[in-house]
Amino acid sequence: MTNKIKIGYFADGPWSHLAFEKLIKDESISIQFIVPRSDTNDKTLSEFSNKYGIDYLYPVKINSEEFIKTAAKYNCDLFVSMSFNQIFRKEVINLPKLGAINCHAGKLPFYRGRNILNWALINDEDSFGITVHYIDEGIDTGDIIKQNSYPITDNDNYSSLLEISYVECAKILYDSIKEIQSGNSKRIKQDSINPVGFYCGRRGIGDELINWKQTSRRLFNFIRSISRPGPIATTFMSGVEVKINRSKIIVGAQEYIGTVGQLLAKTEDGFLIKTEDSFIEICEIETDVKLKVGDKLGYE
Repeated sequence: MTNKIKIGYFADGPWSHLAFEKLIKDESISIQFIVPRSDTNDKTLSEFSNKYGIDYLYPVKINSEEFIKTAAKYNCDLFVSMSFNQIFRKEVINLPKLGAINCHAGKLPFYRGRNILNWALINDEDSFGITVHYIDEGIDTGDIIKQNSYPITDNDNYSSLLEISYVECAKILYDSIKEIQSGNSKRIKQDSINPVGFYCGRRGIGDELINWKQTSRRLFNFIRSISRPGPIATTFMSGVEVKINRSKIIVGAQEYIGTVGQLLAKTEDGFLIKTEDSFIEICEIETDVKLKVGDKLGYE
């Protein structure tokens, strides 16, 4: 019979909900407490805590002496992080006897850091990874427990990758906890895969602005990388915002010189627009200005 494992759940947002539902159904897993992000807007986790009688610790600074004393009383075997945004320091990591683990939607040691799904699309990857790893004092640098890869096609965008990730993060996190619980988990050093890897920076205000002086492929990737529920790629016409939620690659479009950012022709779904090398179709356009062929889109 498998020994019951007691966990502390540090989590937030949709990423954490399906995982919680898998964990709570397993009678050999006991969630001792939930710690959401300090700036949380997530009501679902607090509803879970009420429904299942789980302590909800909020707000907390996880590396504070006060929290460490509180967390120690639960005598957890494992701390589990899912979409949590505080850095675990050594004293917190060492509280549970089995350490602390994190689920990261990136193919470590590559794609450490923030906004990984957006960056994977921007970088024209043909797959993205989800990794469960032990937490150490670095950022996304701990030993890998499990890692899976998922294909990216031209039909994918930010929304579709999110949908895959919500489901698959829950599965791989649960499987990792069960392996740790059984004593059969692996520890793969990240530098055995690549000695350097790389980090991705946080995306913020202004990063949604379109630079039309890029190739059609790069623009296609950029637009889909921040499509709804992202901030949506943004350009301007006569100082008025023009948001573009989708674009299409034109198969067979030839390279030629023209005016970058100019609307070339009206289509059923939007417009053809000149790029650095050829042209693409822009669709699902949101703006208060009436666009017409010949207009040139650009910065404000």
